[in-house]
Amino acid sequence: MDLEIKTLDNGSVGNITLPAELFEIQPRADIMARVVHWQLAKRRAGTHKVKGRAEVSGTKKKPFRQKGTGNARQGSLRGPHFRTGGVVHGPVVRDHGYDLPKKVRTLGLISALSQKLSEGKLVILDQASGVAKTSELAAKLKVLGWTSALIVDTTVDENFGHAIRNIHSVDILPTIGANVYDILNHDVLAITRAAVDGLKERLV
Repeated sequence: MDLEIKTLDNGSVGNITLPAELFEIQPRADIMARVVHWQLAKRRAGTHKVKGRAEVSGTKKKPFRQKGTGNARQGSLRGPHFRTGGVVHGPVVRDHGYDLPKKVRTLGLISALSQKLSEGKLVILDQASGVAKTSELAAKLKVLGWTSALIVDTTVDENFGHAIRNIHSVDILPTIGANVYDILNHDVLAITRAAVDGLKERLV
């Protein structure tokens, strides 16, 4: 499929033929959902922690004798039914990530690319560089009508990256960092001409 190549000045510099195996498949919503769940699970810190009965402070001595007091028998004051006792089955430090086959991850990313094209929200940029000031870049994006956009380039230009990081809901990623969650989390997906070849090399 041929798509117009646009510039940040809202101009046109020709057309590009997009590889059908990346941008023209039938999007799989179920696969994209699996990949997003996998991504968000890997992002979780897993540092939540409470103390069990073996970790709370306090004596291990039996609080009173077994029989004859009229109270229920107790073996420790660290039990969960006491005010200073430990927590039963509470959260512990752990890794929430899990494995997802590479073929599923690849299909999810290709589905996200194809969905953006089918929705008419895919833009091919000539290049993502040449702008070093946030105010200048914000003015260009306003002319383009982008309020939520993800730009994908082969490598992130340092000055361009500094200019874009203060603009709300607009982000830039290198080709190797393109992922399903960020693509679906932005309204417009803008891919540079060079990044199209980078994605093809990565995914095909």
